[in-house]
Amino acid sequence: MSFLIDVSGDLATQSVGQQTGLLFAGVGAVLVLATLVAETLRWRQRGQPSAVIANLVSRIRAWWVMAIVVGLALFFGRAGVIVLFAIISLFALREFITLAPTRSGDYYALLAAFYIVLPWQYYLVWIDWYGMYTLLIPVYAFLFLPILSTIGGDTTHYLERTAKVQWGLMICVFCISHVPLLLNLHVPGHDPSRNVLLFAFLVIVVQSSDVLQYIWGKLLGRHLIAPKLSPSKTVEGFVGGVLSASALGAALWWITPFTPLQAFGLSLLINLMGFWGGLVMSAIKRDRGIKDWGHMIEGHGGMLDRLDSVCFAAPVFFHVVRYYWKAGGGGG
Repeated sequence: MSFLIDVSGDLATQSVGQQTGLLFAGVGAVLVLATLVAETLRWRQRGQPSAVIANLVSRIRAWWVMAIVVGLALFFGRAGVIVLFAIISLFALREFITLAPTRSGDYYALLAAFYIVLPWQYYLVWIDWYGMYTLLIPVYAFLFLPILSTIGGDTTHYLERTAKVQWGLMICVFCISHVPLLLNLHVPGHDPSRNVLLFAFLVIVVQSSDVLQYIWGKLLGRHLIAPKLSPSKTVEGFVGGVLSASALGAALWWITPFTPLQAFGLSLLINLMGFWGGLVMSAIKRDRGIKDWGHMIEGHGGMLDRLDSVCFAAPVFFHVVRYYWKAGGGGG
């Protein structure tokens, strides 16, 4: 046990570059192992195609692409991460608006949403204007976009139409922008250059929760947790996936300003938010009569299918860390 503590202590004192390198090496090792397992299963099934194995292979290949894209963004630093998530928000908003039909009367509101509000939100993240980027969409866009929707005089389903545009901006731009926002955090006693590791912590923990819920559900799933919202989610998958991913978060405490217990608690919180976020997005898809938000990512559906949990977890993670640790409660 003392050996493990010594090793963890050594990891916690390494430089940002060393810790980032270890993280990517770990992620790469997991992906290599997953690829070997998936390809072996596919080879053993030759002549007997399996939809489950084919889906697994395509998911792993997509994970390789996503890991490389995130790695390239991190290579270019803060600017690379902000630009990447601005592009992600653009595609996510496009998916949302495409599957939530609007009318010609919404033209000016949509124009403002895509070409003014979205880039402005990420510009505010870039210049770190905290007061404005927390108000731009939930306050100012909320007030002014409905005004733009009245220009054409179209009152058909007006309330429903304005709600779609506002809800799309909240999920696809406001919530997602909180991921690169982590790079702006100012935590007492924490070197801001290490915020990139907080970004990695959030993404790894929440995305691993999705994967582990899928695995636990396939292995032990018996009882559906929300059959009308998401027929594939089970109680066993939920409990096993959330707890396993939270344990992983605790094991990654050394890249954060948290203690192992704090890392576990925060991981549990964001994994729960991610799960509930997935249910909310599933409810929207069921309402629209669709299975996936799109087909942009092979094996994963659309951009929003991959980010639904992150959308709900990122704002909570950011604000808990910002206010709790800024107030000195995270003292470590």
